[in-house]
Amino acid sequence: MGEDEAGTLTRLRDCRQQVINPIVAQFHGRVIKLMGDGALLEFSSVVDAVECAAAIQRAMAVHDPKTASTRRIQLRIGINLGDIIVEGDDIYGDGVNIAARLESLADPGGICVSGTAFDHATHKVGVGFESLGDVRLKNIAEPVRAYRIVLDPAAAGRIVAKPRRSLLKPATAGVIGLAVAAAIAAVIFWRGPVISARPSLAVLPFANLSGDPKEAYFADGITEDLITDLAKLSALDVIARNSVFKYRDRPIVLKDVARELGIGYVLEGSVRRDGDQIRINAQLVDATTGDHLWADKYDRNSSDVFAVEDEIVDRVVAALGVKPTAAEANQLTRPPTANLEAYDYYLRGEHAARSGFRPQLSRALDFFEKAEALDPAFADAFAADARTSVFVWRMVYDDVLPSPVAKKRAYEMASRALSLNPRSSQPYAVLADLQAVDGQYDQALTSARRAVALGPNDIDAHIALGLVLMVAGQHAEAVTAIETAQRLDPNLAATDRQVAGLALLLSGNYERAVETLEQARADAPGVDEIRILLAAAFAAAGRIDEARAEVAETLRLFPSVSVEQYRLSYSFFRDVRDLEPFLAALAKAGFPRWPYGVEGDERDRLTGEDVSHLVLGHTLRGKVNLGAPALMQIGKDGQMVFRSTTQLLTGKIVVDDDMMCQQSDNAALGRMDCGSVYRRAPATEEPRYMYVNATYVFYFSPVD
Repeated sequence: MGEDEAGTLTRLRDCRQQVINPIVAQFHGRVIKLMGDGALLEFSSVVDAVECAAAIQRAMAVHDPKTASTRRIQLRIGINLGDIIVEGDDIYGDGVNIAARLESLADPGGICVSGTAFDHATHKVGVGFESLGDVRLKNIAEPVRAYRIVLDPAAAGRIVAKPRRSLLKPATAGVIGLAVAAAIAAVIFWRGPVISARPSLAVLPFANLSGDPKEAYFADGITEDLITDLAKLSALDVIARNSVFKYRDRPIVLKDVARELGIGYVLEGSVRRDGDQIRINAQLVDATTGDHLWADKYDRNSSDVFAVEDEIVDRVVAALGVKPTAAEANQLTRPPTANLEAYDYYLRGEHAARSGFRPQLSRALDFFEKAEALDPAFADAFAADARTSVFVWRMVYDDVLPSPVAKKRAYEMASRALSLNPRSSQPYAVLADLQAVDGQYDQALTSARRAVALGPNDIDAHIALGLVLMVAGQHAEAVTAIETAQRLDPNLAATDRQVAGLALLLSGNYERAVETLEQARADAPGVDEIRILLAAAFAAAGRIDEARAEVAETLRLFPSVSVEQYRLSYSFFRDVRDLEPFLAALAKAGFPRWPYGVEGDERDRLTGEDVSHLVLGHTLRGKVNLGAPALMQIGKDGQMVFRSTTQLLTGKIVVDDDMMCQQSDNAALGRMDCGSVYRRAPATEEPRYMYVNATYVFYFSPVD
């Protein structure tokens, strides 16, 4: 309780008598027991429990105004609704335990409730709710859906996340708690200002002192390894690579770093390599005071670099008092690879993949392939390969890898990574991505949550969860998952900002979407997807001039972009109606409906019967898009081969109503791509017909 324990106890007793007890009685609560600086309460109604908690916190905010804020008592409250065990005047069981764990998630002066409590109290209490997503609680087997209560009267009735049906059988009482939340009980703990129970750490880029800028990758590799290993610890918050590397090669003030990243400790150091010898200096510093907690120097052979990294991790863990679980300890003893050349290719691949730029994605896959060939047991290389391949597949970057090849590669690489390291989070994140786009939404959610459970500090896992929730239509929860990723990595990679930007756009957070996508564009100005999403975000936010400017630049660089292209690209959403605001924003920004701005005249549009007679069983010759020669051969059964100077597609043609629809495993994720066929005017002009779908324009004439 601090330095004035007697005074604190006196103020606590006064709070109970003057504030808490009268409010508890008003809402028909029952004090089960007092526990030092906390209490367990039971209510017959979860609505009463929530209203009581809100009333207590509002009253406490204005109680004892003459006491300094640093000495004023604050409460953290957790509330749960579920099954409990009654024994005499006491209650216990998972219902109580969950309430206890939820308390630790609440801010001082705040309230955290379980999903079961939310389901029964929403729309019945004068507060707002903000989703925290599914959280893992100590000694609770399954993740628990949690919500933060918003006490601002202006937020009353506002729900940031959509309610879902409870999976637990409700009891007849609510629970209020600060360190405990029970099914039929409430637990309240009174505490002063609370610091996060988990230490937080940033590993700053180790300085390259080798005298050769080409050796910088080696120092970067050590930094990334330390981040990766320390991030495996569930009891430690570790800031991700993108956010710490902005401090590379620039003078820093530790207090500024602590404020900007929201961390308490910094690990920093330097690397000097001379032939086969390395010298590594490392030190752990309290970022707020500047005190050194630990420092050491290592002079070793280059082949011992992973052993040195293990020693540094062990010393950091010991200095911070972090205790790895048995599984985490096992993970930490595994070196990523014993082959430094393989590791070098892996690092180069990771650097290239983060850009999201298509030529760089091709290079990244080549680098990963070389790393895998040098060390077939290099699990991290296979996982990174899988992650990059699934991104290429999802974005339909057929010029990097044809879709069927990218999908097959992603599955194979993820499976290989899991066979080498079953506790790796990244392969599950890849599987979640694949399953979501394949329409296996429930399996995708299971894989994404498994990824988060295995890698609580893994950015890819949280981004995968955000993507799956977004695709499934749970946009508010998707934003929550992405906010977790941004907390761990305030400087997300451009590819991750794409997902974040779309999730924010679909959830109605237009200005935040603009901000996120502008940062992504600054990091990767050549990525068309980012510019397209940014134009839509500008339009949705009412910033039309900026939207039009973005569209003009995008079409100058990528003239085939169209609204229908994105209707097709995102057709894997569980409910395609969720896409309508995004597609409307694209149109509002000024993107054409069809590629290259082509619009046929309805008077020249062929009927379905005319299309069937024209194309089925015939060869069509002409030009595609801006004039490249092309040939389409269609059997009477609709089997099709399409060839151009840049593309070879095999699949089938189906005439649906008056639309000519093309399906190929080699394009558009295997989805049906439909469009109209028009006669060109004048009728004597060659080619005589035009077929336009979401991905290309084909001018043709039958030749047989």
